[in-house]
Amino acid sequence: MNQVKCECGHVNPHGTILCEACGKPLSENENKQKLVDMRYEGSARRSQTYNKTIVDKIWNFFSSVKVGVMLIVITLIASAFGTIFPQEMYIPPQIPPSEFYREQYGWFGQLYYELGFHNLYSSWWYLLLIASIGVSLVICSLDRVIPLYRALKKQRVTRNEGFLQRQRFFSKTNVKLSDDNYNLLKEKLKSKRYHIREENGNLLAEKGRFSRWGPYVNHVGLIIFLIGGMLRFVPGMYVDKVLWVREGETKLIPETNGEYYLKNNQFILETYNSEKDGKVFADAIDRAGVVAKNYQSNVTLYKKEGNSLPGEPPQLEKLKDGEIRVNEPFKFEDYALYQTEFKLNELSTMTFALSHKETGEEFGTLTIDLNEPKTEYPLSEGYEVEMMSYFPDFEFNNDGEPSTKSKIPNNPGFIFKMYTPDKPDGEISFVAIRQTIEPDGDNQYKMTFKEVETKNVSGLTVRKDLTLWIIALGGAIFMLGVCQGSFWYHRRIWIYSRDNQVWLAAHTNKNWHSLKQEIAFVLDGTGVEEPNDQLNIEKDG
Repeated sequence: MNQVKCECGHVNPHGTILCEACGKPLSENENKQKLVDMRYEGSARRSQTYNKTIVDKIWNFFSSVKVGVMLIVITLIASAFGTIFPQEMYIPPQIPPSEFYREQYGWFGQLYYELGFHNLYSSWWYLLLIASIGVSLVICSLDRVIPLYRALKKQRVTRNEGFLQRQRFFSKTNVKLSDDNYNLLKEKLKSKRYHIREENGNLLAEKGRFSRWGPYVNHVGLIIFLIGGMLRFVPGMYVDKVLWVREGETKLIPETNGEYYLKNNQFILETYNSEKDGKVFADAIDRAGVVAKNYQSNVTLYKKEGNSLPGEPPQLEKLKDGEIRVNEPFKFEDYALYQTEFKLNELSTMTFALSHKETGEEFGTLTIDLNEPKTEYPLSEGYEVEMMSYFPDFEFNNDGEPSTKSKIPNNPGFIFKMYTPDKPDGEISFVAIRQTIEPDGDNQYKMTFKEVETKNVSGLTVRKDLTLWIIALGGAIFMLGVCQGSFWYHRRIWIYSRDNQVWLAAHTNKNWHSLKQEIAFVLDGTGVEEPNDQLNIEKDG
């Protein structure tokens, strides 16, 4: 594209509306306007100039403020849909998501799952929306800030007469400005913190130019904020997992690359007592029965040493002991473990005896670890029990067959096959809490319940966030841009002396009333008339 040379000698980029140096209108359409468009100083924006190649079209699409707003609205609506039902990370892990949403929320829950809203915030299309907003912010900023910076940097003190006459504030005063009054003008302008430039007897007073960059500082802050948000989906940058650990159990801490283990030494629950703690909690205790005062887990952190073969127990090195309470996390490296939940008296082991139904004679006992059960339990000579099936959270499914709702031993059920010397082929018996079913109905032996052992379980949240400082930095920069653009104003006053006339023009990006008051203060006692507001004159006309 050809560049445009102004009569002042300055060469402007193609598409420039007002000369960057003198402000002379360079287009026929701009010459017909009563007031000049000072939004971007009449500079040439790429999106308004080029529209031929595919790059131009993509640039023009994302440089539109309407497109940016549309992307934000679509993202907000999508985010709202993601809050209708719990996300997949917050549902019980032992239940398949397809079943959970259908069973809990019916056909709408099934549709919610099939549309992918159950895992919305990490879906490819949601991340694409976030990335599109970032691209829009970058292109919008570059499309405007570079031409604006160039125009403001290259502006001259002496401006075209048409430029001055088309300013919103403009006046002509038939008076010769004396040296004393001229110096008085300058002193008053300096007292208002204006930066003054002079050229050929003309004067340009300017202040607050940095406020013009406020919106673009906002954009930079938002871009950094979005980058921080998207980095949360990069493995290792953000962790928010749940870890359930039983008393006495050592478990691998999730998302630590198999390196760190945690042992729950003891779970402690303290409750309020209406007699000891006074009447403050009396109503709550009477209503709820038990009110937790403190619950904590006493834990030990271990680190894996060397490499172990598959199926081989890892060699662990003790690092430190600690206590985890509500709002008092246990920290190591970049991780923090929070006490969030607990479960009291979860079934841990169940003990049965193989006995004769008629005589009651017992032929040995077996203890079943409900979390890691065995399949075979040898008893006395000739007697053995085989566990054919195990249902930790027993229920009958729609077909009337035994199944389990979860892997948690809330209601364990077993299918045993009992081998005895007189029944070498074995007898099958289904055993659950307060329930025994014999398929043949004529078993001579049975599994007699003896005792149960329970353990407390700590519910911990594993947190790691390496993006927090990036998000905080983006938020701080955004607020800086808000302050920069809200509490300061870019103001310019042009004063020209022509023989026995004084021309005065002024412009600000906001708060015109305050600018008018400043001009009145500056002109007081100089004999120069205050400028007219040509926008109001145009409306009145």
